[in-house]
Amino acid sequence: MNLGEVLEKLHLGTKEKFLKLIDWFKSVESPVLVAFSGGVDSSVVLTVASLALGRSSVVAVTATSPIHHEEDVLWAKRVAELLGVTHILVESRELKDPNFISNPPNRCYFCKKSLAEELSKVAERFGAKTVVDGTNASDLSGYRPGLLAFVEAGVRSPLAEVGITKDEAREIARALSLPNWDRPSMSCLATRIPYGVPIDVEKLKRVAEAEKIVKALTGVSVVRVRDHGYIARIEVGRDERKKLFNDSTMDRVAEELRKLGYKYVTLDLHGYRSGSLDELLPKEPTHGNRHIKNLNH
Repeated sequence: MNLGEVLEKLHLGTKEKFLKLIDWFKSVESPVLVAFSGGVDSSVVLTVASLALGRSSVVAVTATSPIHHEEDVLWAKRVAELLGVTHILVESRELKDPNFISNPPNRCYFCKKSLAEELSKVAERFGAKTVVDGTNASDLSGYRPGLLAFVEAGVRSPLAEVGITKDEAREIARALSLPNWDRPSMSCLATRIPYGVPIDVEKLKRVAEAEKIVKALTGVSVVRVRDHGYIARIEVGRDERKKLFNDSTMDRVAEELRKLGYKYVTLDLHGYRSGSLDELLPKEPTHGNRHIKNLNH
């Protein structure tokens, strides 16, 4: 990978941050362990870590669990193989934690705390001195209690620390010719279940299957099926809503989702927005990003 060619593809502001990111990795102790979801952000982190330190000094760790889409793991394997880095799969244990299963508003805190424990075990095994994730600067403006658990565990977020936003991370991924640079953002399947409703494997499987069906029947790139018991509330990208405005398509989607156990199949007219279930939370939740405004160490 020619660094000069990568830099030529970046806008000036992004180029400066990209160079800062390389320097960031050169300033920390190696080996570096990357919490690697297979998404755009963590792929950028993994790639730049490999460029700065050499692939032998980087270990990618991907969590497998019913809360994750199967395609996440497939993408993680593909990118890690492309980069030639050591790639470890670990089974995360959030579904054994009653704090997570009860699905409180700070559910993600318990999930990330569990994952951080698994990352620590792998870091010790490989002698990794630094553990990082793919949190970007844009993530700090939303409600993400899971970030607090990572901060408490000493996991660092290089993209956020150098100020790289979600759009800039995607720009960098494209410049690096990563195959997933335009892949839509994904989130764990637990985010489809309203707070206070217990999480179980069957609900997660139903949501995953429902989203697969909606994608296959409509061709949308972004879809969330929020599981409200007997009601499936479908969110798709605002510019893709028209793909469902067809009698036969709506009939097929309703028919297939009813086979999964939903009695009512609805389309959210507002379209997809990240964390739509958070809209029912108080303006200033008890557990949130106010604890981690400064990620610089």
